[in-house]
Amino acid sequence: MIRRAVLLLLASLLLCAGAGQAQAAGYRYWSFWDRDGDRWVYATQGPSTARPSDGDVQGFRFAVSEDSADAARPRGRTDFDTICAKTPAQDGEKRVALLIDFGTTTDAPSGETPPAPRTACAQVSPDATTAEALATVAKPLRYDTNALLCAVSGYPEKGCGEQVAGKRKPSAQEKDTSDDGPSLGLVAGIAVVAVLGGAAIWQVRRRGQS
Repeated sequence: MIRRAVLLLLASLLLCAGAGQAQAAGYRYWSFWDRDGDRWVYATQGPSTARPSDGDVQGFRFAVSEDSADAARPRGRTDFDTICAKTPAQDGEKRVALLIDFGTTTDAPSGETPPAPRTACAQVSPDATTAEALATVAKPLRYDTNALLCAVSGYPEKGCGEQVAGKRKPSAQEKDTSDDGPSLGLVAGIAVVAVLGGAAIWQVRRRGQS
């Protein structure tokens, strides 16, 4: 009975450890961001419906991400005054600073090389959407039938939000917490050793009493 209980416990612990290390599939797509002070915040609207104000800073990043919480942010610290320094204000128009990050070779589709990240100052009508602002500085744009942004400045040449299998890199938060304590596998091993030790002691005591 004891041996059977130990084996069942060991199996359940190993299953839990394996589940925590399962590979997660990601999606290759352009994510859309708003600049809030000194940090990037995942946009709550799509570029086709978002209507930025004059002086706003927005970013786009091409990468393989599992979801919005895992999405890679646009690289590079920037601000409106820097991006739009050479674009003077005009009556009846707004200026929107854009950071376009084409991502890394790791996230690039097979056979394609991402361009270097760049910034642009879009000068558009006051009611223009982010998509309209982007179209003035980063043509050609490509969308799918569901209005999902597929390509900026023609990159990538093909594909749109396709699923990419394989193990993704851990996020910064995951890296920060990975060293906070023992791994699940270590905890499982300790638990099994403790159960085995307790069983051995129980058997010795039982024999001594018989």
